[in-house]
Amino acid sequence: MRAGAAVDTIPYEDDLLHGILCDVRTIAMVGASPTWNRPSSFAMKYLQGKGYRVIPVNARHAGETILGEKVYARLGDIEGPVDMVDIFRASEAAGPVTDEAIELAPEKGIRVVWMQLGVRNDAAAARAEAAGLTVIMNRCAKIEYARLFGELGWGGINSGIISSKRLKLEP
Repeated sequence: MRAGAAVDTIPYEDDLLHGILCDVRTIAMVGASPTWNRPSSFAMKYLQGKGYRVIPVNARHAGETILGEKVYARLGDIEGPVDMVDIFRASEAAGPVTDEAIELAPEKGIRVVWMQLGVRNDAAAARAEAAGLTVIMNRCAKIEYARLFGELGWGGINSGIISSKRLKLEP
């Protein structure tokens, strides 16, 4: 898929997404950025705040630390188990990352490949599903967590508390 191309939304059942977010505890975030205002940084910090261990994977920053976690160059360098691989890379790059996740799944315990908003690679998804992995594409784990666990309302979103309409003052 070319850069800037629209990515079709795939309808996933809320029970599936909720089950994944309840079941996984360790997430390898491929494409995690040390830059505080990048989407991966927001997602990583949020998910850490919800009790997940999020391990950053970024070859350019390997050996550094992001949000208190050591950065690894690739999935195979991570010590210990990983439940989910969260891909913050272009759709084309999701293929090789997914293939590495498939290869490492028996050793690392990887069960889920999650491709972030705007990331969709149907061929990679088919390979992962054929290998027994669950695949989610074009979704943000942070957004889905907030939506499914009722936290969107905490910020006034969809709560009726914050509105663009002017308040009617009592005379």
